[in-house]
Parts: sequence; C-alpha cells; structure tokens
Amino acid sequence: MQTPKEIVGELDKYVIGQDEAKKAVAVALYNRWRRMQLSAKMQQDITPKNLLMIGPTGVGKTEIARRLAKIVNAPFVKVEATKFTEVGYVGRDVESMVRDLLDVAVKMEEDDQYKTVRARASQAADKRLVKLLVPGIKKEKRQNTMADMMNMFNAIQKGEEPKTEEPDEVNDEIRNQRLTVAEQLAKGLLEDRELTVRVAEEKPAGGMGDTYGQMGIDLSATLGSMMPQKMVERTMTVAEAREVFIKEESAKLVNTADINHAAITRAENSGIIFIDEIDKIATGRKQSGSGEVSREGVQRDILPIVEGSQVNTKYGAVNTDHMLFIGSGAFAEAKPSDLIAELQGRFPIRVELKDLTESDFVRILTEPDNALTKQYMALIGADGVKITFTQEAVAKIAHIAATVNTTQENIGARRLATILEKLLEDILYEGPDMQMGDITITEQYVDDKVGKIADDTDMSKYIL
Repeated sequence: MQTPKEIVGELDKYVIGQDEAKKAVAVALYNRWRRMQLSAKMQQDITPKNLLMIGPTGVGKTEIARRLAKIVNAPFVKVEATKFTEVGYVGRDVESMVRDLLDVAVKMEEDDQYKTVRARASQAADKRLVKLLVPGIKKEKRQNTMADMMNMFNAIQKGEEPKTEEPDEVNDEIRNQRLTVAEQLAKGLLEDRELTVRVAEEKPAGGMGDTYGQMGIDLSATLGSMMPQKMVERTMTVAEAREVFIKEESAKLVNTADINHAAITRAENSGIIFIDEIDKIATGRKQSGSGEVSREGVQRDILPIVEGSQVNTKYGAVNTDHMLFIGSGAFAEAKPSDLIAELQGRFPIRVELKDLTESDFVRILTEPDNALTKQYMALIGADGVKITFTQEAVAKIAHIAATVNTTQENIGARRLATILEKLLEDILYEGPDMQMGDITITEQYVDDKVGKIADDTDMSKYIL
C-alpha cells in the first residue's frame, strides 16, 4: 500500500494544485489500509471518514476521486444525486449506486481471475480456431428423437451446454491440415484472416428503467438458467475471434460463485462511491413548485446507505458500512449546513477546492501525463503531422481561458478543451488530406483563431 505522500505524488501527475484536497483523500485512503491491519473486532468499530469536496465545476473534484480509485485498484462509481428520487416516486432508487459499484467490482474480479487462467484458455481457444479454419466432414443430419430432447433438458438443468449435433468426422487429410494451421496460428501468420463464428448473444445492459435490477433481481440470469443461451453469427478476424474464445474458455475455468464472493468483499472493504451534485439536493434553495420531489426526502434515503446498511443485489447481500463515500458540489446557492444534520455528520472531512488561476491553466496544459496539448499532439501526429506549442502560445491559451471564465460562466479547466478544439479546428479537418509537415502553434496563431472570438462577449458565449 502506498503511503499518503506517495498517493499525493501519483495524483500530482494528473491534477494540478488542490493540495489540501489531495492530502485529505490520501489520508482517508491510507486509513482504510490501517484498518485492515487491526483485529477483526476493531475493524468493525472503525468506519471510513467520508469526504465532502466543495468547489466550482472543472477544478478537479471528480478527477481526484477517479484517479484515487485507479491508484489502489478499487471499485469506483460516480453518481449524480439529482438522478435519485424519494422512495415512492418514479425515478432511480438510491440503492442502485451500490449495485452499480458491485457490477464494477465483479468485472474487476473477473478480469483478475481470467488473467490467472489465460494460458489454459488461450490453448483451448486456439484448438477451437483450428477446427473452425479446417472444419471436419459434416455427418448427415438425423431427426431429433425424444431421447435427444430429454438429453438436452437434462444438460440445461445441470448447467451444461446442450449437445444438439453429432461431432464432425475427421480423416487423415484433415488432421494434417489442422496441424499445419496450428503451426501457422502459433507463428501469428493468420491473425488478419476473417472467419465466421457463432458466439453467445450479448445481454443488453440494464438502464435506469431496469426495475428488476434495481430490486437486486437478475431476471436475465433467471431466464437464462431455464433455456439455452441464444447464439449469433459474427464475422471477425482470427485475432478478434481468439479474444472472444479466450473469454468464453476463461469463464469455464473459473468459479462464478467465487468471483461474486470476492467482488462483494472488495466492494465492501475498498469500494468508493462519488456522489456528485450533492448540493442540488440541499434544502437551502426554494423549490419552484409544489410538485417537485422533496430534496430532503432524497437525503433521508441516501442517509442509511452512507451510515451503513445491507443492500440486496443480484450477486448477494452487500454491506455499505466500510465503503468510502465522497460527496461533491459547488455549493454556490446552498451551504453544506443546508444538508440535513444526520447527513452532514456522515461527511466529517470537508475540503474546499480553489478556483483555477491563469498560471494553473498553463501548468494544466503542459505538466500532467494526460495534458490536453499532449493529447492533441498525439492525435494530429496520427496523420503524420508534427505539431508543437510555443510557451507564448500556451500562455495565451491560458489567458483566454481565464478571461472567458471571468466574463462568462466559470467552468474551470473544461474551458481549455473548448478553446483548443476551436484553435485546432482547421488542422484537425485538413490534416488527413494535406502533407503539412511540422506545424508550430504561436501566440499570433492563437490570437488570430480565438483571440477575436474571446474579445466578443456575444460570440464567446456561444463558441467558447
């Protein structure tokens, strides 16, 4: 486990400034590791110290939380408090945030366990590819008998894939061809060859209207156990087909119950739920109509989740006692004290993120590993065009962003993206068709492309 200083060091690679917030989340995260070193009895008594991030949009609140989860490989979900409605109204159930988190945890556990069996799954996948590339001799299809039907139903009840066809015949010539193809596959000579494969139809993702999913019921899994999975034909390359087969073979080599149990444990002990726009459900602002859903009601529904309760999911019951909750909001029209007292008490750590300055924008454009200028240089470089930014150009972009944020609505660092997109619009459009060679973005170029737009308040309102 990384120390708080090391965690802050990792966050510094992606988020400029906001040292106080970084320090607070790093300590909260490290305290979870400290808790796991204690006795089981003491662990139950120590609850996470949830955080409330206060600051305008675009200053790094979400990025800090998301990067935090990646650093420690923890399940993470971001939800918007405004999407939830009070119990008894049509809308999203607050417990769905926990179910979303568990979906993420299950996917992470699957990936981890699939990696441990990848070598064996890859061998099985190559055998399937060889049989597809060199099929056997089809036997004459016979009519299904009652015995065949009974065998199929018995296989379904046991959770096995029903065998509806007899295996193809293989003679010496086919065996030799398969040996040759197997060697070619091993050497990577057939990766781009196309073939048609039968794969299981992907399940549609349950959205906010997935009522059964919100109640912790996996209706598709229930129906799937009663009838065989629907298969569809897809045309893909050998390389793509191998990955599909590896996933299918990996699923056969791992225990689903073990994955679900491990996912629940991971979500309970290291899960992070980021509740954005929590200020929008505070009661400091007057409601515009009596028909609006009570914001206080939503707070009271969220309260037991944050306090610690048990939530039923399709993978099993999940306890939220030791999950880390990070609330976030601008609190421009409401104050943290406008939240109900019980909810305030569940977010004991308060950190205020500061407005970004012009000098911050310069650093954001150049220093982070994922800096916007680096992203655009890489994107445009895909067309064989090398683009560079002078220091004066970067300073000008930062100045324009700070000015527009002052004269228009302050959207923080997100303003940089709108300015850069407009600035590089012509290059992004013409790049694939023209041999431009090397291009240097100068201060004058920036001023010509976006300077006049920024000076015109009416134009910048719509364009930048």
